[in-house]
Order: sequence, then structure tokens, then C-alpha cells
Amino acid sequence: MASVRFTVTPTKFDDIPGISDSSPDLSSRSSSRVRFDSKESVPDVSRSEPASELSASTPVVEGAEDKGANTGDKEEDRSLTSITGENSLLLDEVRKRENSVFLNNSHYHSVSYDDDDEYCDKNLALFEEEMDTRPKVSSLLNRLANYTNLPQGAKEHEEAESIDEGKKKPIKSPRMGTFMGVYLPCLQNIFGVILFLRLTWVVGTAGVLEAFCIVCICCCCTMLTAISMSAIATNGVVPAGGSYFMISRALGPEFGGAVGLCFYLGTTFAAAMYILGAIEIFLNYISPPAAIFSGEGSMLNNMRVYGTCFLILMAVVVFVGVKYVNKLASLFLACVIISILAIYAGIIKSAFAPPNFQICMLGNHTLKSYGIDSCSKMRTVGNETLRTALWDFFCSSGELNATCDPYFHLNNVSYIQGIPGVASGIIADNLYSTYLSKGDPLEKASLPSVGLPESLSHFVTADIATSFTVLVGIFFPSVTGIMAGSNRSGDLKDAQKSIPIGTILAILTTSLVYMSAVILFGACVEGVVLRDKFGDAANGNLVVGMLSWPSPWVIVIGSFFSTCGAGLQSLTGAPRLLQAIAKDNIIPFLRVFGHGKANGEPTWALLLTAGIAELGILIASLDLVAPILSMFFLMCYLFVNLACAVQTLLRTPNWRPRFRYYHWALSFLGMSICLALMFISSWYYAIVAMVIAGMIYKYIEYQGAEKEWGDGIRGLSLSAARFALLRLEEGPPHTKNWRPQVLVLLKLDDDLHVKYARLLTFASQLKAGKGLTIVGSVIVGNFLDKYGEALAAEQTVKHLMDKEKVKGFCQVVVAAKVREGISHLIQSCGLGGMKHNTVVMGWPYGWRQSEDPRAWKTFIGTVRVTTAAHLALLVAKNIAFFPANKEQFTEGTIDVWWIVHDGGMLMLLPFLLRQHKVWKKCKMRIFTVAQMEDNSIQMKKDLATFLYHLRIEADVEVVEMHDSDISAYTYERTLMMEQRCQMLRQMRLSKTERQREAQLVKDRNSMLRLASIGSEEEDETDATPEKVHMTWTREKYLASKVSTVQGPHGFRELLTIRPDQSNVRRMHTAVKLNEVIVNRSHDARLVLLNMPGPPRNPEGDENYMEFLEVLTEGLERVLLVRGGGTEVITIYS
Repeated sequence: MASVRFTVTPTKFDDIPGISDSSPDLSSRSSSRVRFDSKESVPDVSRSEPASELSASTPVVEGAEDKGANTGDKEEDRSLTSITGENSLLLDEVRKRENSVFLNNSHYHSVSYDDDDEYCDKNLALFEEEMDTRPKVSSLLNRLANYTNLPQGAKEHEEAESIDEGKKKPIKSPRMGTFMGVYLPCLQNIFGVILFLRLTWVVGTAGVLEAFCIVCICCCCTMLTAISMSAIATNGVVPAGGSYFMISRALGPEFGGAVGLCFYLGTTFAAAMYILGAIEIFLNYISPPAAIFSGEGSMLNNMRVYGTCFLILMAVVVFVGVKYVNKLASLFLACVIISILAIYAGIIKSAFAPPNFQICMLGNHTLKSYGIDSCSKMRTVGNETLRTALWDFFCSSGELNATCDPYFHLNNVSYIQGIPGVASGIIADNLYSTYLSKGDPLEKASLPSVGLPESLSHFVTADIATSFTVLVGIFFPSVTGIMAGSNRSGDLKDAQKSIPIGTILAILTTSLVYMSAVILFGACVEGVVLRDKFGDAANGNLVVGMLSWPSPWVIVIGSFFSTCGAGLQSLTGAPRLLQAIAKDNIIPFLRVFGHGKANGEPTWALLLTAGIAELGILIASLDLVAPILSMFFLMCYLFVNLACAVQTLLRTPNWRPRFRYYHWALSFLGMSICLALMFISSWYYAIVAMVIAGMIYKYIEYQGAEKEWGDGIRGLSLSAARFALLRLEEGPPHTKNWRPQVLVLLKLDDDLHVKYARLLTFASQLKAGKGLTIVGSVIVGNFLDKYGEALAAEQTVKHLMDKEKVKGFCQVVVAAKVREGISHLIQSCGLGGMKHNTVVMGWPYGWRQSEDPRAWKTFIGTVRVTTAAHLALLVAKNIAFFPANKEQFTEGTIDVWWIVHDGGMLMLLPFLLRQHKVWKKCKMRIFTVAQMEDNSIQMKKDLATFLYHLRIEADVEVVEMHDSDISAYTYERTLMMEQRCQMLRQMRLSKTERQREAQLVKDRNSMLRLASIGSEEEDETDATPEKVHMTWTREKYLASKVSTVQGPHGFRELLTIRPDQSNVRRMHTAVKLNEVIVNRSHDARLVLLNMPGPPRNPEGDENYMEFLEVLTEGLERVLLVRGGGTEVITIYS
């Protein structure tokens, strides 16, 4: 044998002419020259091969003309014994293949190929046949490098990737960094209306300590959520869709849809809250004369009218173009920052020059400043004493002896400084809470007071009842908005770096501002002024505006514009969130909201958003709308924490976030705080929000969202299943827990359709949706050839299972023989403790008429395998007559013929069937057979007592079978059975001999090992004595030929055969039992009876089938039951 030597000679890449140095994937690699050297036949010509020959066959494409012109040169050069000549010829056949999208990659290859060109890569010859399904690493990396994460909705980018390179429009790459892309947007969304309109009121009502606690809890909640969100956002690319995308891909479509809609509703109600805040600023502090309605309660109607107008105006702006909203975003952000700086400047100024801001008090009650010209009862002008406006408010006339409110007479009028300054020590009075009920006057505890006023119309009173929980619900919206960075992930240069840093820094900044504001407000402002929500005691001025420097208008105008901007941002983001949910197609009735204008703007979603926001505006109270959106945001944050905790604990292989500073304990803490805040702020709103989310979850689950996103809930299900299976493995199930875990064996026709679908129907009626159901079938053949058919058959069976509402699993196996496949199913189906304990199969119809004994031999083999595995067996005969699930018996009986005890299956099955609506109205009757030596009366009493203890209601009958002589009919039936068996055996024997003779003629002078004798499954047809492969000789052939000639005598012997006495006895039992059963149960809807076991001697299998036929003749629906050898029913609790 010739030996071949391979010599590899390294050659510098620069030495090879004709290849450009600019090739990106080749410039850094070295080339090799390979020599094939044989000592006998291969000449060593590669040593003298010039390096310049390499250039001739290197397919460098300069243009179409050059490519066509070089074709002949290529063929000529391939004849050379060079690396590109001889070796190309050697590998030609291996390399020919179609071009793949992965191979034609101009980025990594300076060579382009036509469709009919050959793909040449000598280093990957082992893998070239799989290049279409397993691309080269260079191709894969190129595709990932060209991936764009620009915002395209929540939908992934398959459509964009499928566009040809030439047709793609140049896309401007994202350039936003951490500061502009995440930090400032988060600041703008977090700072909002609550800071300017409600924070001073929260501090005055709750006190500095409790207000600080409220701020800490809310900020801790958002900080922990931001940590969890950062871990999720850095675990791969997050397209536009923000929090919805993260939650849905982490927790699955059901949770994603439910929480996504909750987040959408929260964002929509946030728009309503911001609009109400803007209207409150406008009507109270900018232009009070603009109010349309006046009088008691008129403010709510003014809010509704102006709020609706503002909403329409903002919706029109969003509809016209989002670019205008984005351009105004910088202006709104500047307003927020300037307003906050003005507040701090005013606080610093108050330390040495507090503003002259006086509040008029009557006793310890705070007076409204409207219409008060002087904070005194009387005033002196020259020598004349005149009454003031206060006198007119509390007295009936202007005379000095007029009747006045006693409280007005008994208490003095005084001024107090509204903003004494940060150095005044007023913080000591503001440390503790002063919760009020609705209508309670604002009081300063340190001032003396006598009695109570008759009327509170001129005093500042509380407009709502306050408590710690109410203040939490009102304040929490001021810390929301942490998702702004993740929502802009498509615009960021490095989202996985920018989102965690920017979001956490923004939360730290805002938390610091809120906490310092709580302390500084308490240190600068008088308590009654802090509790004055609308500035009634301060001439209708905004309290935080009076504190600011240089002018209150800085705060008023700044807060108005920032609130309008936040409302526009919410109206812009909410429709896109709804559009992302609709495009995912997990909630069918929202599909219409996935469409919009030609440029993708969500028109229909904007209309729905405006409609829902109008509901919030009709509430017309900022304090009532804030807890609603708090619920929805808290639920969203709760599930962000849950998603991070689940992924961390499951340790899924794909969970590799770049953000490392997270822990499952932090996520659980954040989740617990969110849940606690929901019920603290408003328990009834929390329940409503959970009910809405639960309804959406069940709706998506019911509709069957066919989405597989690799979510954590699926991983959680796998972990729970593993834990449960391990628990089940700890020991065998107790009798009380036993239920039929069913393996249904189905037969498929040539078109892979199920032959007897009613078998599945019966299984669904027996199971009623409980326990384990496995549907198995066998396809005969080779697995490599029949794999496609097995998948198709599995889909067919699954479709039928859905139609029959069978909850379970399907398994189709490919085996060389049906009997082997069934044996594999019985042995291997199930997992751990979730294995089947009962086999359900149909009766082999037409077994008598078939010349092929495989049908009934497979049946008996299945019975034997089931018995050996200690499994219960249910054989349904006349399955076509069994009722469908839509049918319902209004009367009738289920008859149980209890002949031998095999674990109580006969008692349990009718009880389970009667749980289904089809059999619900059928009564149960139990028949048992008494012999001559049995006391039938006592048996009936004992059986009734036994059923009573089993808690099963049934009529009991004992049937006496007297000893009788074997009838002529029985004898004749046995004789016919044995004659038929002998005749079929002779027929199969003669067929076998003919096949052997043909085989011998074909190979006359050779010694053969016969591969197949008889039918296709020779080991299943044991009628011939030769059951093993044997060597056939000419002498044996001649002897068999003599026996073949004598064959007809064998048929004549059938007429003189005498039946076996044991067969006669068995036939006698079958005939007698059948007579009794038909006599008593011919009208029964279903008959259950014990199935006798197959004979130990396989030669009696055919007789066994005949006995079963005789036993069940004349019955419409029969279920043969064979227990698995274990007790399945007990009288104990």
C-alpha cells in the first residue's frame, strides 16, 4: 500500500501576488503550501512549484468582464499539481454546494461568487455540508455586528434583517450618552407636579419625621427596582418597549401582557394627573379670574372643563408630530431645574433675610386672607375707631354692640410669620404629624384659644381626611419615571452601560432633593402654612413659591411648564406602549391599536389613551388620581423585581447581566416594599389593580398566547416540576392517592390519521382533566427515514387531543416492529414518579378473518408486557359505539361484573366515569358470581357493607352459577376453534414451504442463511417450528418437499380432530358467563368485567382470543379490565 506524506510549508501572505492587502479577514493570516507526496505513485512536483502560480487560480474579482475572461485560465491552472490545481481537483466533488446567505458575505470576503460558482474553503471541508444550517463564525459575527437596536417598537428586527444590503437606507447610529440619554430624561420624569404642589402639604401634615420616612420608603422602592431593572436591561439587547419588553421577555406573555397593560394604564392616568396639576396651577396661582364656574364645589367643574380642553390640545400636538414634543423637552427640563434651584436659593436667603410673609390668626385658627384688609378686629383712623373686614365676617352688623360669634369675642387676632427662616428653630414644631379629618380647621397649637367657632367658612380647613397611608399614595407618583432611560435604549450609544449608571444616579439625585426638601421645608415654614394646601392664608399664593428666590413667579411658571411637559411625555409614551403590546399579538382585541399612520405613529392607540385620560380628568382631583396611578406603577415595579429574582434564583444559562451589583434578596425586598406600599396607600385600589391584572392574565392564558420568549416563568415551571418529580420519587403512592395515570395506545392508518378516535374520547371521560395522560403510537420503519412522519403523526395526535380536550402528552415512536414499539412505550413513557400505571387500548377487530396473525399476537404481547410491568390494562371493545363528549345519557346503568378481585379497579372506574357529564346520570350496578358452595345471601350483605365503607352508591346483585354438564354447543364451539387454528397453521406452513422452494431455486448450489421466513415479522408468527435462522441444505429441501406433497392429508386430519379437555372447560366457562351477562346487562350503557390473563403457553394464544370473543358476544359496549396487582381503593380515610 502506498504511503502518502503531507508536507506543510508556511509561506508569508505577502509573498502571494494577486491578493489585496486590504482583505479584512485574510491580511492577518498566513498561507500554507501543502504537498502530497507518495513513495510509489505520486511524483514530488510541488517542490519546484513557483509561488506565482498561486495567483492564476486565486479568484480575485475586478469586474464582470475579468471574471468571464479568467474562466479558461482557471481550468488550465487546475491541471497543475499545485495547491490550487491538483488539490482543487481532488476536492472538487466535496466542495460543490449552493451559496448560502452566510457564505456570500462581502464584509469578511474579498471574493464574491455567483450562484453557479463553487464555494472553496479548504480549512472547513469537514463542515461544508452543513454550512447552510451552521454558518461560519465570521458570518455570524458579521451579522451581529450589523445588528441595529434603533427603536422599532417592541417587535424584534427580523424584518429589517431580511432586507437586502443594497435596499437598506443608511441608518444614523445612536450617539446619546449616559448624561443626555438617561440621566436628564429620568430627572425630568421623576421631578413633577407633586414636588411643587403637594410636598409642603405632606411635610406639614405628616411632620418632618414621618414625611422623611415616606420619602425614604418610596425612594428605596424605586432604587431597588432600578437595580433589578439594570440587571434585566443589561442581560442582552433591549429594543424599544422598555419595561414592557423586559417584563414580558422575563416572565412570559401572560405576565408581560397583564403588567404591560397596567403600566400603560398607569402612564395614561399619569397624563391625567399632570394635566390636573397644570390646571390647578393655572386657576389658583396664574389666572384665578379665568374660572368659569364660581361658588361651593365649582373648582371641580372648572378642572373638568379646562382639563378636557388641555387634553385635546396636547393630543393634537402629539398627533401632529412627536418631534415637536422632543424639541420642547429641553425647555421643560430647564424649567424644572431652574425651579428647584430657585427653591434652594430661597431657603439659603431665609437664613439671614426671611421674607415678610404674615399669616392672620384668630385664636389658634388660621384665617383665610381673601377680603381681609387688616388683621385686627377694629382699627383707629385719627380719633375714629372703625370696624375691619373681620368684624363684618363674624358680627351681624357694624355697630359695636352687634351680635358676634362668641369665638370672635373670646379670642384675639394676631399675626404670625409664615416663613420664619431656616435659622428660626421652627423645625421643632414641625417634627410630628398633624392628621386632620375633612373640614377640620388648621390650628397652631402654641397659640391660646377659647371655645369653638360657630362657622368655619372664614377659616382655612382641610379638604380631605389625611393619614399616613393617604399621604403615601399621593406622594409615590413623585418618584416614578425611573423607566425613562430603559425606554430610550434604542437611542443610546452603549445602553448596557448607560442605563444602570444614569438611572441610579438620577434616583440618588432626586432622593437627595426630596429628603433635603422635607427637612428644609420643615425648618423654614410655619406648620399651618405647610398644611395650607392651596395657599388660602397666603393670598392664594403657592407656598413653595413664596419661599423661592428671586420671585414666586419663577416657581409658578416653571412648575406649570414642567407639568405640561410631563403630560405631553406621558401622552407620547403611553400610545407607543400600547402599540408594542398590540403588535406582540398576545391580546387579540387590542390588535387594532397596533396600526397607525404611515410613519408608524400610533393613531388609534392615541385616541384610546386620550379617552382613558379623560376619565381621570373627570375625577377632577389630583389627590384622588395619584393613588390610582400609584397602584399601576407599583404593580409594574413589583414584577420587575420578581423577574430579576426569578431569573437569579433559577440560574438560567442565559442570565448573564453586565450589571453585577444585584442580588435576589434585594429584588425580593423591593418586591415586598412594592406590595406593602400598594396596600398601605389604598387597599381597595390595590385589590382592583390585582383583579384587573389577574383578568388580563387569565384572558391571555385562555386565548393561548403562542409565544415562547424563553421567559423565567417557564424556567420556574421546570424547576417546580423537577422538585415535584423528586418528591414523588421518595416512595410509592398511597392507595388513597391512586388514580389512573393513563397511557392510551392509538393505531394510525397509512395516512397517519388516528383510526379509533373514540379511544381518546373515552380517556378524557375517564380522566376528567385530572392526572397524567400520555397518548402513544408506533410507526413501523427506520427512525432516520421515518422521523418526518413521526413529527407529522405527533401533530395529528396533538390536534385530536385538543379537539377532545385531553390534557396530556403525546409520544410517537419509530420501531422495526409494532410489538417492539409498544413495549418501548410501556417501558419508557413518563418520568420519575409521573409514570403511567394504566394502559388503555382497543380490541383488534377482524383478527379472525385476517391471515396475518400479527394483529392478535401484538395484542396478546401487549397484554403480557403490561402484566409483566404490573400495570393495569383497560381494553375497550366496540369502541365505535362509545359516546362522544357531546352526548349525554339521561338514564341507564353501568354494570360491573366482579368475578375475581384484582385491586378494586372495577369499583373505581365507574365512580370516575360518573364524574363526567356523559355518564353522570347513569346508575351503577355490581354483579358478583356465587358458586354452589358460596352463601349468596351473606355475599350480598357483605358486598353492600363493603360498598358502604367505600362510599360508593351502587345496586348489588349476586348471580348463582350452578354446575351443569358441558353442552353440545360448548363442545362444538371448542371443536370449531381448534379446527380453525389447525387449518390456519397448515395454510401458513404451506405458504412458508413455497417461499423456501423459491429461495432454493434462486440460489441452487449455495449455502444460505435465510433472513426472513414466513411473514414480515417471522418471530411474531410462531406457527412454523423453525423460529430461528438456519442453514438450509438440499437434503432438508427434499424432505420438506415430501411433507409438502403430503399436505392435503393434514387437512383431512382436521375432520377427525378431538378438542382438548382444558379448552372445553374454558369454553364452557366463557359460554356460561356470557349467557348470564347478556341476560342481565343487555340494556346496560357500559359493561365492565374482569379480563382473564393470557395462557402461559404461547401456543394457546389463538384460543385465548376466541375465549374473549365468546365472553363478550352480544354486548354493545364492553370494557375489559385487568388490574396491575396493587390495591387502588381503600375504606380508610
